[in-house]
Amino acid sequence: MSDLHGFYFEDLSVGQTASYAKTVTEADVILFAGISGDTNPVHLNEEFASATMFKGRIAHGMLSAGFISTVFGTKLPGPGCIYLSQNLKFKAPVKIGDTVVAKVEVVELMPEKKRASFKTTVTVGTTTVIDGDAVLMVPSRG
Repeated sequence: MSDLHGFYFEDLSVGQTASYAKTVTEADVILFAGISGDTNPVHLNEEFASATMFKGRIAHGMLSAGFISTVFGTKLPGPGCIYLSQNLKFKAPVKIGDTVVAKVEVVELMPEKKRASFKTTVTVGTTTVIDGDAVLMVPSRG
């Protein structure tokens, strides 16, 4: 496996896992708001957010979900894979200062189309904040 190519389909096996951890910062939230255009005050305005059920600002759910893409694009399967679908269930908030861990696990291989299904999770400590599944197209050696 070179630095410019991840795993080939033939290298994958059910049960393989990879993860990525990141502490969410103030800058991450501000930059994501600017890039995405999502300026919901629950993410940016402490006074507003403190009156919500979260009792303070929370990070964008899609910011945390984006770390799943980080794992796919850089670790497993890695460079060269193509994201085809993702289902997400947002289960708990992520606050500024939380360390999120995005993890993917190969759950099914579909050799006829060179596709792989993954279980995807994002956690903060022992709390699952996002649960889901994804399908990716993975390059083949053949």
